[in-house]
Formats: sequence, C-alpha cells, structure tokens
Amino acid sequence: MNTYHAYPLDVMRSLSDHWRLVLSLAKRDLSARYRGSLFGFIWAFMTPVLMLIVYTFVFSVIFKARWGTGSDSKTEFALVLFIGLILFNFFAECLNQSPNLIINNANYVKKVVFPLEVLPWVNLTVSAVNAGISFSVWLVAYVVFFGLPSLTVLLAPIVILPFLLFVMGLSWFVSAVGVFVRDVAQFVTILVAVTMFMSPIFYPLSALPEEYRIFVSLNPLTLVVEQMRQVLFFGQAINWFLYAVELAGALLIAWLGFIWFQKTRKGFADVI
Repeated sequence: MNTYHAYPLDVMRSLSDHWRLVLSLAKRDLSARYRGSLFGFIWAFMTPVLMLIVYTFVFSVIFKARWGTGSDSKTEFALVLFIGLILFNFFAECLNQSPNLIINNANYVKKVVFPLEVLPWVNLTVSAVNAGISFSVWLVAYVVFFGLPSLTVLLAPIVILPFLLFVMGLSWFVSAVGVFVRDVAQFVTILVAVTMFMSPIFYPLSALPEEYRIFVSLNPLTLVVEQMRQVLFFGQAINWFLYAVELAGALLIAWLGFIWFQKTRKGFADVI
C-alpha cells in the first residue's frame, strides 16, 4: 500500500519535484482552451478588457462609485477596479475548476506512479497565466495614462505569494471533497458569487460603515486586493505586520488542504 506524506515541506516539494510535469500539463490545458477559436490567445486579453469596460460603466457612470481619493477620473476608477477583478477572476477560476479536477482527470487516478497532488498546481498555473496577461494589460494602460508606476510595483510578487498558497490549500481540499460529494461544485459556484460582492472589488473598504468593515475584512480576498492596489496604483508600501499574519494563515491553509488531499486520495479510485 502506498504511503502519501503530508509534512509541511511536502507542500512545496509537490511542485519542486514535478515542475516540468506541471508546466507540460498547463501548456496542454492552455492550448486546448483556445484550440479552434478564431482569435486564440487574444481572448485572454479581450475578455478582461471587455468586462472592465462594462463594470466601469455600470459602477462609475450609473452608480457614481468613487474610490475616495477626491478624483472623478473614470480612468483611475477603471484601473483600480481592474486590479480587484484580476485577483477575483484568478480566485474564481481556480476554485470553480477544483470540484471536478480529479473527476475530469480520472485516467490518472489509477496510475500508481502519477502524482495526483500536482493537478491543483496545474490548475493554478493555467489561471496564473491568464492573470499575468491581465496584469500586463493593466501595466500598459497605467503607463499610457499615468506614466511610469512607482517602484512599489516590484512588491507585487511578494503581495501575491500568500494568496497563491491560500488558493492552493482550498484547491487541494475542494478537489478531494469533489470526488466524494458531487454537489460541492454547485456550492462552490454560489460561494464564489457571494465572495465577489463581499470583497472590496467594486468599492473601497473605507466606503463601508464601520460596523460592517470587520466582516468584509475577514474575507481572505480583502487584504490581497487592498495591498495589491496600494503597491500597484497608489505607490504605498506593504503593511508588514498584516502581511506576516496573512502569510502564516496561508501556509496553514495550504498545509491543511494538502493533508486532506493526501489522506483522502486512497479512496479516489474506489469512487471514480
């Protein structure tokens, strides 16, 4: 009987030992996603831009939403909004794909030598490529309208790290549960939709009444969205205390998700 370890270091070892396999599978999935379409990878640029235009019109023109900076610039609103949308779309794509991740790759389950734990890494890599393309669109737009950004943009990879670990932990957990409980896909879809409006994506956290801010602050998307806007758009440094708390929590979630995946994977073949 195979023994699957779930020590803390195994969380990252699952990627470091199989990174070539992860890249190969991610490339396959990206190619399959756009194969046969007229515009191909151009859709990766077009989709977020089109959604950005729609959301910006609805919230800045119809609802007159502002970021509390004293500026009525729709360009500023659009770029600040875009940062939150990119992070949410990354989160939503990873989580929505997770419930059926193992089921859709059932041919790998009964292969003893195949490391099933890399499948969530593949899912995350594909989503990260799409998010990276969107961030490049954001950066070009910022340079065109506002000039060169602050050097704090170099902190963006540091800001995103805990978020990646958190999403990985959820992906391991949800993908394992999805094998045994098929209804989890519907639940995740509803949860993601609720999370979208309970995160400061279309509004600044400061716009909420004081008594409600604590609830939105507990949303794991809130801190990464707020800090990413600070370093990318407003040129502000990271709140290192909050970051340390976020990183510790993300590491714990990633490890717990990995433990759950490793403990339950022995039953995948029986169910599938």
